[in-house]
Amino acid sequence: MSFASPLFLWFFMPATLLAYWVLPPRHRNMVVAAASLLFYTWGAGPYTLLLLSAIAVNYGAGLALDSARLRERPRARRNVLLGTAGWNLAMLAVWKYAGFASLQIDALAGALGLGHSPIVTLALPIGISFFTFHHLSYVVDVYRGSTPAQRSPVRFITYIGMFPQLIAGPIVRYHEIAGQLGDTPRDRLGDLAAGFPRFALGLAKKVIVADSLAAIADAAFAHAGGPINTPTAWLGASAFALQIYFDFSGYSDMAVGLGMMFGFRLPENFDRPYSAYSVTDFWRRWHMSLSRWFRDYVYIPLGGNRGGAPKTYRNLLIIFVLCGFWHGAGWTFLVWGLYHGVLLVAERLLGWDRPPGAAWALVLRRGMTLLLVVVGWVFFRAESMAEAGGMLRAMFTWRPGELDEFVAFAANHQRMAVFALALVVVALPTSSAVGPLIHPDGGPVAVRLARAAVTWVAAPYAAMLVAAGTFSPFLYYQF
Repeated sequence: MSFASPLFLWFFMPATLLAYWVLPPRHRNMVVAAASLLFYTWGAGPYTLLLLSAIAVNYGAGLALDSARLRERPRARRNVLLGTAGWNLAMLAVWKYAGFASLQIDALAGALGLGHSPIVTLALPIGISFFTFHHLSYVVDVYRGSTPAQRSPVRFITYIGMFPQLIAGPIVRYHEIAGQLGDTPRDRLGDLAAGFPRFALGLAKKVIVADSLAAIADAAFAHAGGPINTPTAWLGASAFALQIYFDFSGYSDMAVGLGMMFGFRLPENFDRPYSAYSVTDFWRRWHMSLSRWFRDYVYIPLGGNRGGAPKTYRNLLIIFVLCGFWHGAGWTFLVWGLYHGVLLVAERLLGWDRPPGAAWALVLRRGMTLLLVVVGWVFFRAESMAEAGGMLRAMFTWRPGELDEFVAFAANHQRMAVFALALVVVALPTSSAVGPLIHPDGGPVAVRLARAAVTWVAAPYAAMLVAAGTFSPFLYYQF
């Protein structure tokens, strides 16, 4: 069930909000937990049992790690942590990576003349990458003593399964939300007033902008494996760069807005990443909850930047290879992650990870960073390395010609107007993200106008497009 679907917008969300408003505040977690399991079951079917088993294992592990008996037995406590983390990672490995691994084994066996080996085909449970990282951060935090274990199973299900962030984040660490899970009085009208404009902004980003640009990007990448000219390649790569930003940041806005409507304050996930002056700065702004997760649970435990430059560069490369592989089981994702890791190492060597002093240098560095990010997105979007190579060759080896006829058909006047508007938004010099600014706490006239525009103009128009069936799944649903 997508946030941008008629079923969610006109039935599921209103019914869940009504239950939250009608029942006493102490039942809020029960409402959210039940609605979240229904939400997941609607999209995942029998894979809900996988989610429930993961919840049960990690809930029990948290209680064990926080028990007085294990606190006196450090070795046993460490074994519980390692066993639970291993179980979580094994579950992710089997369901997400077994198919990819079996394909590589089969290719290797064929190359060695050993015949063919079995190919594993498993459907990917939606949201598994996200709820696995939630579970891992929870048991690690309890083990470290930075937060007590959650003893209420309903509250734990609410934390893990909360439907606004269950499928595609943001990745919420337990200590960030533990204090919000209590049964305390709620300003439900205030929560609705705070959350709905943010949800409306995300809906408009997704349906009006991202879905329009998707048609152009899809048409261009469909021809990347064959002859493709330079204008078509650049238009396709640029359209995808804009599509993935407005798609994923739109989802994150909707998630934050939905959380607010139910009294939760979820962490921000974007801060105008295309305004970054370096790739290092880009990763401080793009998918911020994932960057923080890898920093705190992998990069720092590996030693971070404490072991000198060579170990720091090694750690950066490890982190970004893992980041690429987390996004998808494929060589294109691995190369995308390694590409960003190499860029971060290069920036540290050149001193470009620090902000430039002069205004002209800031503009130049921002343009260079955006170009590097767009090149990286080619690997992320391509179905194969051959397709990525074809697109990049066309982008950087001049091949004149008009737009491919299918791309030209997709790039109609309406979509190109949206493309131009998206470029203008990306090029704005301000560093302030719109989403956090439009919460209804007054503000300058421009902020109030923006809040009114997304609530009363953009959101109804987006809802009309949804009713007409012109919406698609969120890109990050596949991860």
